[in-house]
Amino acid sequence: MSKRILLVEDESLIRLDISSILQDNGYDVVGEASDGEKAVELAFSLQPDLIIMDIKMPKLDGLKAGKIISSKIDTPIILVTAYSQKEFVEKSKQANVVGYLVKPVSETNLLPAVEVALSQAAKMKAMQEAVAEANEKVEKRKLVEKAKGLLMDKQSISEEEAYQKIRKFSMKHQLSMDQTAAKVIAKYNKDK
Repeated sequence: MSKRILLVEDESLIRLDISSILQDNGYDVVGEASDGEKAVELAFSLQPDLIIMDIKMPKLDGLKAGKIISSKIDTPIILVTAYSQKEFVEKSKQANVVGYLVKPVSETNLLPAVEVALSQAAKMKAMQEAVAEANEKVEKRKLVEKAKGLLMDKQSISEEEAYQKIRKFSMKHQLSMDQTAAKVIAKYNKDK
């Protein structure tokens, strides 16, 4: 599946050149804008895989547009500019900015930047999913531990016996351990 790219550049000839390079190399340019306000609107509606955006634009510059976009969606951004001054580089070090290209943009510097940006975004997404999954497992484990503690306290049984009760109930009623633990906790909280 080709990657969907939003292209934001106020100079139409440059936008056309970049769009042609991308399309000739199998990328899908799903939207084009010539100012930051339109970039924000299109980013939210199109949810592209990558945004390539000029810094200096009318209405809303690329840095501000990038900040607005990054506050709502997690799309990587490559900034393009005619300026390589340190101040722009420093300002571009925001959340989702993953690359910085200085004009004139050519196929030889654009394509590697796009590939690296998409690769880094995929790695970041995988890491975020792994962290979320690990956090969910910890929360489920906490529920089971709390339920075991309640059973041990209320029924004067060992930790192993409490665990086996939860496990047996889970299997009998085809529930996960954390669902059973939630039922145990609810039962004893209701009895208070």
